[in-house]
Amino acid sequence: MDIIVIIIGITLALLFNFVNGLNDAANSIATVVATKALTPFKAVMLAAFFNMVGPLLFSTAIAKTIGKGIVESSFLTTNLILAAMVGAVLWVFLASYFGVPVSSSHALVGGLLGAGIVMGGMGAIIWPELTSVVMLFIYAIAGGILVSGLFVLVGIYQGDDWKKYLAISFLAGISITVPLLIITGTLAVTGIFAVIVFIVVSPMLGMVSAFTLGIIIMRIFRNKSPKKIEKGFRPFQILTGALQAIGHGANDAQNAMGMITAMLFASGIIATFEVPIWVILSSCLAISLGTLLGGWKVIDKMANKITKIRPYQGLSASAAGSAVLALMTSFGVPVSTTHAISGSIMGAGITRGYASAVRWSNVREIVAAWFLTIPCAAVVSGIVYFLYASVFI
Repeated sequence: MDIIVIIIGITLALLFNFVNGLNDAANSIATVVATKALTPFKAVMLAAFFNMVGPLLFSTAIAKTIGKGIVESSFLTTNLILAAMVGAVLWVFLASYFGVPVSSSHALVGGLLGAGIVMGGMGAIIWPELTSVVMLFIYAIAGGILVSGLFVLVGIYQGDDWKKYLAISFLAGISITVPLLIITGTLAVTGIFAVIVFIVVSPMLGMVSAFTLGIIIMRIFRNKSPKKIEKGFRPFQILTGALQAIGHGANDAQNAMGMITAMLFASGIIATFEVPIWVILSSCLAISLGTLLGGWKVIDKMANKITKIRPYQGLSASAAGSAVLALMTSFGVPVSTTHAISGSIMGAGITRGYASAVRWSNVREIVAAWFLTIPCAAVVSGIVYFLYASVFI
């Protein structure tokens, strides 16, 4: 029975990566499709290839976070992992069907939470210490105030847009402070705590980075011909799109790696929590196949329904999104590629006007899906585990 459960679990994990690629194809190619730097088919081919390359260039630290940092190891069984993946796969598939960009990583975390709580109660989950939560909040607010103060000193708050710049500078302070705390080891932000924190921080970091880069590009090329700029930016858009795909593959492909390795470890097939090479390769292949088929409804929403993306904005969004993913993945911080790149597209759009350039009604729908993903996947997985345990355990 155990070997059958493991085989089913591995299949589900790879299916999860497949639907992950199906939904998150939009992450890598939305900007290059919107600006017509590549045709949709060529863009999907590009994303599929570099999604496969990504996990081979980075460590498997995120796989270990997913596999070991959410549920206490004594509760981590093959049955729990199986239920968690069923809930995650169902949620991501439904979101892809209705064209809603969601975080596959957060769906999996929600699945683990739901199944873990039903199995072992609240004690089965690795919750953060209250002190760490309070200290992070204090540091983040202080960082926002500090950066806002620096903006005042350099005289940016002038004219009618001072409120917009004040909000952006405060967000910039928060989004820079939190990753710095983690990277420097000042504050331990791991497991479910890191996942929840970066629901907010990763889109903010992408938004601020894309906005800043967009403003710089506008200032540098303000006297240049729009046609020449569009032609000149195209190769760089394709390059940054490839970098986004690498970051997406490196971050999100590790979800299945973490689950498969956790099952192998829980069942005693492997003695230590180290990701086997065949797990890395099969996870890469699954996410690339999903990307190759493309989640076209999601692509349309990301490319066309957040803001109208001009070439310089496409470059800003792609560069900012890929930089955020590369930085966080390098340090093993689990972030949502969907959130980071959606935030980058919003930030690029704001360069043409805070209120008018971005379709905030669509943004609200996307953000609502972000916050609903973990609880919805948790409920589905909890029900699945309860039914499964009632019959087989």
